[in-house]
Amino acid sequence: MQYEGVLQKMQTEIGNPIQYYMVFKDDFLNVNQVLNKTLKINLIKHQCLNCGNERPIYRQGFCKNCFFEIPSAGDWIMRPELSTAHLDKEDRDLAYEKKVQLQPHIVYLANSSNIKVGVTRKAQVPTRWIDQGAHEAIEIVEVPNRYLAGITEVALKNHVGDKTNWRKMLTNAVEDGNLIEWRNKLKQYIPTEAAQYFIENNTATHLHFPVIKYPEKVKSLNLDKTPHFEGVLKGIKGQYLIFEDNTVFNIRSNEGYYVGIGIH
Repeated sequence: MQYEGVLQKMQTEIGNPIQYYMVFKDDFLNVNQVLNKTLKINLIKHQCLNCGNERPIYRQGFCKNCFFEIPSAGDWIMRPELSTAHLDKEDRDLAYEKKVQLQPHIVYLANSSNIKVGVTRKAQVPTRWIDQGAHEAIEIVEVPNRYLAGITEVALKNHVGDKTNWRKMLTNAVEDGNLIEWRNKLKQYIPTEAAQYFIENNTATHLHFPVIKYPEKVKSLNLDKTPHFEGVLKGIKGQYLIFEDNTVFNIRSNEGYYVGIGIH
């Protein structure tokens, strides 16, 4: 089997285990079905996800020009507290920013490598949790815009982490926190503007990843340094492929890379 196309974040479907799909222009691959098979990954070129031109990828799958121009790569994406659409104030494209920022957002706690706080649009639950490799997550607040979620996250990360240790997550060397205890403990630190949106008495969501064998240690595949790779696929977690030889490949950080994938 041969597939070819530009890498984008794998699409997922909730299930036991979670189903993963690589989607290309004219084809798609259910990645779960190739567990225990040998994958050959060959870098062919770079292709910006926005303009489609063959240019070096700068960040988030975009070339440098697009990254600094398009509204979907504004600073408020990574730092929700910088959102300004609720003030009718434009960053790069107010219509786009209103569409994305002025919708329900969730601040959540997740167990991935250790307990962490995060923000996502309500429409992205549970996709966001799957993408970061969290095996358990719980909502803390549901607010009407991205700004409120951002300032809540900023306040809470003074008391709990906001980063996933990807090495721990991929080796399954996780330190679980009690999400309900943490949710109740953090309630007092929610900013006044968001306090009314606190969610009481909800339960955690549990997620099950298709992993046959976790690696003992991990080494990351860099296609620019290793444009041809071959290995036996042993698992999928977060947006990572896990191979038998302890190599891990982050699909998300290789968006915009045009590859050929062979399976045998």
